[in-house]
Amino acid sequence: MTGRGWRSARLTLGTASALGLGRFAYGLVLPAMAEQLRWDLARAGAMTTANGLGYLAGALVTTALARRLGLGATFRLGMVLCAVALAVTAVSAHDAALLAGRALAGFAGALAFIAGAVLAPTTVYFAGTGIGIVVSGAAIPPLLDQHPQRWPLAWVGLAAAAGLAAAVSWTAARPTTTVSSGRPAAPVGRLWPVAFVYLLFAAGYLAYVTFLSVYLDDRHASTTQTAVTWILLGLAVMAAPSAWRRPTGHWPGGRLLAVLLGVVACAAALVLLMPVPAVVIVSALAYGVTFMAVPAAVTALVRAATPPEKVTGTLSTFTVIFAVGQMAGPWLAGALADHTAPGATLGWTAALCGTAAILAATAVRPPPRSSTRHSPVRQDVEGAALTDR
Repeated sequence: MTGRGWRSARLTLGTASALGLGRFAYGLVLPAMAEQLRWDLARAGAMTTANGLGYLAGALVTTALARRLGLGATFRLGMVLCAVALAVTAVSAHDAALLAGRALAGFAGALAFIAGAVLAPTTVYFAGTGIGIVVSGAAIPPLLDQHPQRWPLAWVGLAAAAGLAAAVSWTAARPTTTVSSGRPAAPVGRLWPVAFVYLLFAAGYLAYVTFLSVYLDDRHASTTQTAVTWILLGLAVMAAPSAWRRPTGHWPGGRLLAVLLGVVACAAALVLLMPVPAVVIVSALAYGVTFMAVPAAVTALVRAATPPEKVTGTLSTFTVIFAVGQMAGPWLAGALADHTAPGATLGWTAALCGTAAILAATAVRPPPRSSTRHSPVRQDVEGAALTDR
């Protein structure tokens, strides 16, 4: 492996820590926490909402912080804070402390993820989320099997993994570019159909990965099934850049976005229709290889339809829209499930992402011909501008 490739590989630990450990691993610890702390699913979803709120706050200050401290220092700060946040989550069973820990993890994740996205020399960086999911899937289910009271130990283990990731990636965070002044957010204008589709996706996608383990636990899935499902989901995320590198051409309008959203919706619906191990695995693979590509497809549409001088401001607005959706979605999905059944959380993902797919196919129009000089959809799906995550 070349020096550039090794540096990129170490920087992927930024996404592994920020998203794989800091956000998505919560779904594996959730069944044990819910049992021990007597949570309903609305309260469980509120923890993910707090994480999204912290991420939004971090995203809003990352540029200013990177301009003051430098990209490398901002990345390292985010990595260290992520490990601290995961450790804090193990200290207390009180809701206020847990909410604070999840919010801090979101804030730290934004710093590490966004700064790392600028620092990373290759698009492999964006597959790092899968590393964190694989590590979590291999370690947490066996640890908590028949021992839900061990949930604080699970967070200690995640904190240790995040600390190791920070140490390994420490010297890789060498700035190769400067931080430009951010532009203020801009109105979405005629991109409002894309913005609404993006809001639906943001509100829907996170319920799947937050509550999948709860649903499997409710159906008495074995520890092995849960672990294998999560490991394969993580491997699918790692394979996503290669999967979307294949030529797809310049799909007009929202066609590619509709396909991606349709796959996410079908992945969630599959588990509800046929909750057998083989189908659950197919669902996890389809979801994992697809959901990280949706923000990239949206970014491509924004770039293609927006003058260069307004792209940054418009993308900033879309980041806020995304953050609002992913803050509200898990709590609403959990509240719905409390009044129906745990499977309603996956139905929430299927319904919202399915609706978004239909709107993307019917309401999102190709950009004006004069705007098509911007980045093609395929190139952006390979790994561009996933900072909305």
